[in-house]
Amino acid sequence: MIFSSLIFLYLFLPIVLLGLGLCRKTAYQNTFLFIASIIFYSWGGVSYTAILLLSIIVNYVFGLLISSHEKHKTFYLVIAIILNLSALAFFKYANFLVDNINILTSVFKVDPIKLHKIVLPIGISFYTFQGISYIVDVYRKTVAPQRNFIKLGTYIALFPQLIAGPIIRYFEISKQLDKRDVTIDNIFQGIKRFVFGLARKVIIANSLAVVADDIFSRPPDTLTCATAWIGAICYSLQIYYDFAGYSDMAIGLGRMFGFTFPENFNFPYISRSIKEFWRRWHITLSAWFKDYLYIPLGGNRRGKARLYLNLYIVFFCTGLWHGASWNFVIWGLLHGSFLVLERVGFNKILNKTFRPIQHLYTLLVVIIAWVFFRADTLPYATDYIARMFSFSNHGLSNVFVFKHLNITNIIILMLAVLGSFPLFAKCKDIVSKNKTLAFICTIIFIIIVMFLVTTILVAGGYNPFIYYRF
Repeated sequence: MIFSSLIFLYLFLPIVLLGLGLCRKTAYQNTFLFIASIIFYSWGGVSYTAILLLSIIVNYVFGLLISSHEKHKTFYLVIAIILNLSALAFFKYANFLVDNINILTSVFKVDPIKLHKIVLPIGISFYTFQGISYIVDVYRKTVAPQRNFIKLGTYIALFPQLIAGPIIRYFEISKQLDKRDVTIDNIFQGIKRFVFGLARKVIIANSLAVVADDIFSRPPDTLTCATAWIGAICYSLQIYYDFAGYSDMAIGLGRMFGFTFPENFNFPYISRSIKEFWRRWHITLSAWFKDYLYIPLGGNRRGKARLYLNLYIVFFCTGLWHGASWNFVIWGLLHGSFLVLERVGFNKILNKTFRPIQHLYTLLVVIIAWVFFRADTLPYATDYIARMFSFSNHGLSNVFVFKHLNITNIIILMLAVLGSFPLFAKCKDIVSKNKTLAFICTIIFIIIVMFLVTTILVAGGYNPFIYYRF
């Protein structure tokens, strides 16, 4: 089940809100949300729900062991991390590893290893990282171990952030698991944020996906330079509005249930460096890698050479976290390389240049990197990028692009570009000064968006789910 589906919008979510309204005590609400989250996760098939439940059990047990055995807590921490990562490694990377081994052994004419295709459980990367952050924080004594299984289960399995983030660390909501208020104001503010994210996902991201997917389905040598750039730009905007839209919906759902989730995006495409980009893009993932990998590796405390190595390690892992493919690894290492380049001294040169040049540099790096992220194979990505810089119009006519870039999609593309800047946010701040006007505008916005989204979904509009690899 995904948020942008009719069954979630008009059946599952209303039932959950009604159930929470009937549960007055926080303990009852936690139990209800835990059960609802298991049902949500099991909707597409119950086979992998056992993995989620096992993850909760492992982290619950080892959290108690770490806190109860001071002398052996490091041993228990290592075992817990191994267990968490083993599940992730098996389900997400086993096929990738076997495929690469078979490529190497084929040189020596060794029979390939046969492995049945392993289906990736949705959201395993997100809830695995949340489980690891919990046991590490217990080890560091940043938080006390959770002795109530339902509370820990609610934290790990909470369905708003279960399949697409943001990555929430236990200390951020531990007090809210003990006591929170589900109020009318929270529900209203949550609905507003949820509908905003729904609009970004269904109306903007899905429309851009039609164009991007059409272009990326074509052989690169059939594309013109202009067509290749249109595809790359549309995908860059698609993934931003899709991912940020899901984060908005998650934050909005959390607000409805009385939780305050951390922000995950902050207008990343206005960045003037790759360093700034990663302060604005997928903020919770960046914070996770910083606190649980970069700093334990030594961060910037062990000299410049070690700093650069640490950055490469972190972004190698960042790329691999997104998917079991060399394309994702190259995407991560490309970002890591430019971060190192900026650290070496390029940032000093960059800061002295005209600000639009800084923006152009950042967008150019990000868009080219997205091609590796989007392409199915490495050869396709390199050929596609070569086509972007071929400056040739030899190839398939642009007519097939313009059939998608109709007046509606052109308006959506313009809104997507404008919306990637904080212009609308400033307009919202101005309107919010008048509470009556703000309330009326919000109601009108919710009604219009829900009407449009419902119409699109009923008509069977394109509604891809791009997080199945995460």
